[in-house]
Amino acid sequence: MYKLIACDLDETLIDDDAHVCQRNIDAIKAATKLGVKFVPATGRGYRAIEKTLAEIGLKDKANEYVISFNGGCITENKDNRIMKFQGLDFAKADELYRLGLKCDVCIHVYTKDMVYVYNADEDEIKYLKLRHVYKIIDEPNLDFLKGQDIAKVLYGSTDVPYLEKIASKISNTTEDLDVSYSSNRYLEFNHQGVNKGEGLLWLADKLGIKPEETMALGDNFNDLSMIKAAGLGVGVANVNPKMKDDCDYITKADNNQGGVGEAIEKFVLEKL
Repeated sequence: MYKLIACDLDETLIDDDAHVCQRNIDAIKAATKLGVKFVPATGRGYRAIEKTLAEIGLKDKANEYVISFNGGCITENKDNRIMKFQGLDFAKADELYRLGLKCDVCIHVYTKDMVYVYNADEDEIKYLKLRHVYKIIDEPNLDFLKGQDIAKVLYGSTDVPYLEKIASKISNTTEDLDVSYSSNRYLEFNHQGVNKGEGLLWLADKLGIKPEETMALGDNFNDLSMIKAAGLGVGVANVNPKMKDDCDYITKADNNQGGVGEAIEKFVLEKL
């Protein structure tokens, strides 16, 4: 039986209104009663998902865990105890920020407790309000964050081909980083070797769980590393079409219909 389930949040576990549907809640609670570890694996910060943890009954629970910042941080839910953190060097974060200022993008800079946002339009603000604690900034550089831990930087645009052009243009700058896409609107930059797959394997090893005893669920390219690393890689119905061949199973239900619940029912609960 699968002993650890790593699950993306946005566009996977939660619906378009940033809530967890009842089918998902019921399946998660049934699995955790069996001793299965349900581990949210998100690009967001660990403090930004407490509402979701409350909905699935795992908020502030000892021996339950979160993989956040795309694997940059792993925490135990009880008191948000940090077990591992690996962020960007300040110089690299500042360089990425300055490069982003020259592009037509929104920029997010993540510290452990806050998302600093530059050039957000109304659509972006609406998306952020459902998911983050954030501050709008209009700074020429990141000098105001010197001395703080910076988890990651991302560029935002709903024009994904434009983001892909930017990624190609700055590839010399990012060749020593882990680069991914998420939510069909973000180009994300993490420290080299920081991704959800490595986070999943690190946590599983800490808990004495074999890779083949893990399941991972997601919808976009920042989930691909854990979908490949897990014993079973699952894409929800709304998974990026370019990822389908890398998934072992595609659910019939999407993120609004309980695709996560469907996978847990099929591969955990029905195996009893």
